[in-house]
Amino acid sequence: MPAADLSAPGWNVQHGQALWTPERGRPELAADLLLATNVNGSIFCQLTKTPFPLITARSTQDEWEIEYAGGAHGWHRRGRPPSRVACFVLPRALLGAHLGDGWRFEATNSASWTLKNWRTGEQLEGYLAP
Repeated sequence: MPAADLSAPGWNVQHGQALWTPERGRPELAADLLLATNVNGSIFCQLTKTPFPLITARSTQDEWEIEYAGGAHGWHRRGRPPSRVACFVLPRALLGAHLGDGWRFEATNSASWTLKNWRTGEQLEGYLAP
């Protein structure tokens, strides 16, 4: 996929902090969170432990890509992004959409939230600022 230009028109970019548990039994990781959504439906989500990107997830209307550990592991496919990955689910959760696949979203106050998959144990807890 071509690089995402988050300064282009149509992008809403938010920054914050998050605690990410990749799956049940794995350690929790504190990270900087960048979430960008575009009016055309595209998503860019990145968790970074400076200077190392832990996860980078991107999707457009017809393809998606995810990289773990700074590109050490990754997948790129056509179609809708997998609903088992928190970075792809978070934008829908923030809009109040139905999540399915074992996900539960809870806003703890006006800026903080918890997104958890009770099936896999993946959890993303954090906040975002404009």
